[in-house]
Amino acid sequence: MNGTVHYNGKRPARGNRLLKVLLALVLAGAICFLIPFSAVLMGSKDVFQGDPQVMVVFGCQVKPWGPSILLQDRLDTALDYLEDHPDMQVILTGGQGTDEPMSEAQCMYEYLTEHGLEEDRILLEDQSRNTNQNVHYTVDLMEQRGLDPHQDVILVSNGFHLTRITMLWQRVLGKEGDISTLAAPSSHFPTMLAMHIREPLALVKSFFLDWDV
Repeated sequence: MNGTVHYNGKRPARGNRLLKVLLALVLAGAICFLIPFSAVLMGSKDVFQGDPQVMVVFGCQVKPWGPSILLQDRLDTALDYLEDHPDMQVILTGGQGTDEPMSEAQCMYEYLTEHGLEEDRILLEDQSRNTNQNVHYTVDLMEQRGLDPHQDVILVSNGFHLTRITMLWQRVLGKEGDISTLAAPSSHFPTMLAMHIREPLALVKSFFLDWDV
């Protein structure tokens, strides 16, 4: 014996098994992400049903100088639609975050009225802190004001947000009535990319956890 260690081949086999397990986990994770990601993409479009009488615009981050780019995208999309629908009631939903100078609803109100929308067409829901509360509190407000949330409603947000909004709206109302959606563009590409990564995860969270407020 000269002290030479002979390699028996076991270590590469163990390494191959670990690599296969790792690849399987990565593949499973990718599939789990792609399913909600596909749902987000499929919902990122305009859908018109019935004859919408009430528009609900969902809030987004407010900056010290006014609406964020994503929020401005939503508001400009709403204004374009409202120009051709002068009798439509508008509900703005969104409370005030700890890093926001005012509620999202109030910011949207100021932007829309500055751009010519009549004040008496607007209702504010300014207490919600997330999408689930946006939906629940808006439905409550509509019922208090004698508006029917079960039919003829058009929901406005950036396209990536609409799948989750629609799911939650239908969950609250039992999938009854005609729900239309209006997809705002996302003009800031880095933010759009980040939201398309975040939103599928938020959709999964809402699917399992957002059953009440």
